[in-house]
Amino acid sequence: MSDSNNAPKYESIVIRALWMLVFLLVWQVAQLVLGGLVLVQLIYRLLYGAPNRGLMNFGDSLSLYLAQIGRFGSFHTEQKPWPFADWPAPRAPEGEAPYVSPSGSTETKP
Repeated sequence: MSDSNNAPKYESIVIRALWMLVFLLVWQVAQLVLGGLVLVQLIYRLLYGAPNRGLMNFGDSLSLYLAQIGRFGSFHTEQKPWPFADWPAPRAPEGEAPYVSPSGSTETKP
């Protein structure tokens, strides 16, 4: 005999496990994108002497997104990451200042 009170909990854990598998795949793709971004940012830094502001902001947002996936996957939160929540906003840079073109505007492309 099964307890009918356990059925909803079992269904919700099965659904959560499926979402966790989906976010595990998203994690793998996002990790590759972040690795590529790191290499591009390094090349940009070597060429221009300072990092690209757009890449800095996107890298920070992507890192925060990966943290959201980790928090959801480790049962730290019930809030599913993007697209179920807002995309994380980048924080203010704590390292080097971004590249500024000679005209005074910030460049987003090399």
